Amino acid sequence: MIKSLRKYLLWVAFVAVAGVAQASDNEAKVDTLIAVDRVQITAIKQGSELRREAVAASVLGGRTLEMRGVSAVKDVMTDIPNLFMPDYGSRTTSSIYVRGMGTRIDQPVVGMNVDNVPLADKNLYDTELPDIERIEFLRGPQATLYGRNTMGGVINVYTLSPLTYQGVRLRADYGSRNALRVAASSYNKIGDRFGFSVSGQYAHHDGYWRNSYNNSLCDKENSGNFRTKFQYRKGALSIDNTLAFSKVEQGGYPYEYIGSPNPEKHREELVGKICYNEPCTYSRIAVNDGLSVRYDFGKFSLASITSYQYMNDKMHIDNDFLPEYYFTLEQRKQQHHIAEDFVLRSNEKGVYRWLAGVYGFFKREQMQAPVTFGQTGIQRLIIDNINANSPYDGAYRWGDAEGNGADELLLDSRFTTHNSGVAAYHRSEVHLGRWRLALGLRVDYELVQMLYHTTTTTCYTAVPNNPDLTPTVVPVNISNSEVLSRGFLEFLPSFSASVDLDSAGRNMLYFSASKGYKAGGFNTQMFSEVLQRQLKQTMGLTQEIDVDKLCAYDPEHSYNLELGGHFGTNDGSFTADASLFYIECVDQQLTIFPDENSTGRMMTNAGRTRSFGAEISATARLAKTLVLSGSYGYTNAKFREFKSGGVNYAGNFIPYAPKNSLSLRLMQTVPFRTQWIDRMVLSVGVTGAGRIYWNEANDVSQPLYALLEGSVRFEGKRWAVDVWCKNATSTRYSLFYFESMGNRFVQRGRPMTGGLRVMINIL
Repeated sequence: MIKSLRKYLLWVAFVAVAGVAQASDNEAKVDTLIAVDRVQITAIKQGSELRREAVAASVLGGRTLEMRGVSAVKDVMTDIPNLFMPDYGSRTTSSIYVRGMGTRIDQPVVGMNVDNVPLADKNLYDTELPDIERIEFLRGPQATLYGRNTMGGVINVYTLSPLTYQGVRLRADYGSRNALRVAASSYNKIGDRFGFSVSGQYAHHDGYWRNSYNNSLCDKENSGNFRTKFQYRKGALSIDNTLAFSKVEQGGYPYEYIGSPNPEKHREELVGKICYNEPCTYSRIAVNDGLSVRYDFGKFSLASITSYQYMNDKMHIDNDFLPEYYFTLEQRKQQHHIAEDFVLRSNEKGVYRWLAGVYGFFKREQMQAPVTFGQTGIQRLIIDNINANSPYDGAYRWGDAEGNGADELLLDSRFTTHNSGVAAYHRSEVHLGRWRLALGLRVDYELVQMLYHTTTTTCYTAVPNNPDLTPTVVPVNISNSEVLSRGFLEFLPSFSASVDLDSAGRNMLYFSASKGYKAGGFNTQMFSEVLQRQLKQTMGLTQEIDVDKLCAYDPEHSYNLELGGHFGTNDGSFTADASLFYIECVDQQLTIFPDENSTGRMMTNAGRTRSFGAEISATARLAKTLVLSGSYGYTNAKFREFKSGGVNYAGNFIPYAPKNSLSLRLMQTVPFRTQWIDRMVLSVGVTGAGRIYWNEANDVSQPLYALLEGSVRFEGKRWAVDVWCKNATSTRYSLFYFESMGNRFVQRGRPMTGGLRVMINIL
């Protein structure tokens, strides 16, 4: 049945596109509604049009996003060259990789702003956003204007404005695995000055992957959000305020066991299965409020961006992902973040133009991250290891003589982190005919202070080999408290030069050089490892315990060169963007497991890496109602210097970042001359990524894969219905791979999915 449906959908899509192309081209009066999205900039820091800026940028407009059912950034990551945002683990694992840079935990490599307000934590990047007007992807370092954690680029999301659109919008989706989404929004304008909107959304799906341990779907999800937006315009004054609330409850971590390189640990009966005994869940509540005030003084304008963000999330995870009770992690995090950004810029369109600003933020985060060991974990990860290496003439067993305390071991860790920073930045531009030169500098200081408190209370029994000696019960009470502090001062310069190749400015070339950085910090997940080492030390096993070395990591710095251009025809029927880049990275941050018996992941600095590559994207109107668009990105990212565990990985590819990314999409509009239906839009697309190396040794990888998708859309004046299909060929591929305790796991990409989407606009 599924195969027949898949073949039918593909046959309909391809035949329809081919069959109506010539006929529709002869239609005299056709509103294609699939024109290249025009850039309407409302950003405070950027120029009037991204295609005239010296930056590699991709823009997806509201119509494109609506037709594809996009409600989160991750839904369109395959359309952007050299951008990879895999949908793995859970919504707390919002990893982004750009041009060979990126990590799975802690600081992101890309910044994200919603209506000019930055998101303070990458845990919030994977959030549903209703009524997106457009998404901008600026690749390459944007640190001069945006600061920390933007060395890979910036994602700007803009939502619909009640001053430009009024009415009620309704949306309902239903698809595979009972995937349901319902949304409603109302946009209103009072007079010429004031507009407000209210929107809400609820989404659910049953899950795609089954845990064979209890035969349950392990990745079920329920989420919802509510959003209000107020805008005021009077003369030179503009005021915008957006308040958003979101909640998500989900299972996750559908990690499939694929074996162990160690024959003694290999579990043939588990190969190809998701099988773990403890529940894996993630929940999050977030509140964001952003206030933007802008006043035009004539020759210059002053803008203020004030934001407050609150996040409370909880993750419970079976950290071994096996059917035995090794150990679990429960992480609770409460975060408050306040930021202020003042931006002063010239309004003159003369030879010299400038922008200056000051920025400050404060973030307070409280985290509880207890790790609980079960009987299997205590025996195999602690007792067996100690008995095999301890100089003690005897053996250890857990608990007292009666076995009390042998069932579980709690390693409790609690953290309070204060993160604050201030910055001043300036950018000058000189316009000399068709040439434009720009020079910028940002001075950024950040202070990170963390108070940690780690404890464990337990006991073990030392059993001597001599039967005449009595076993000794040894109580263990370990308690550590200390404040760790690190400060970072950064100078972030940038330079660019561009030249228009024609008087209309539709074609231009640019060159840029810039420095980017990603903030340093502390490995909170390594504190359970510190407690384990202290525990083993009390039992006579020599252990290295350097809290600062294990738990702190340095900032990452990049030095970037880029050559690119934006091109287009006078009638707008063809546009293209291309760029070449070269990146030298110092102290690149990588996520590793210290050894196969470790229970923690840690961030480490990888010495030196380098990355070079190319990007191209283009859109062409092949006929009046036929549009072809595509993009391709290539990245060659390798270690220059990196040694770990006595192994030199110099010359190997950096893991997790795809070498290739591609997208190709064909869209055809068929006009209808009926009272109810205005047009039909057919879309067929192919996206892909790979090769992706999964570890520093480069001995495990995901080859290049391609996914086929398609949709058929019927539109009236105030309604639209979409029938869509993704991964139509059910391509089997891996999104994520890792090794833990000597075992290997993968997460597979979703199989074929499809559904129906209905949208109604009431004006």
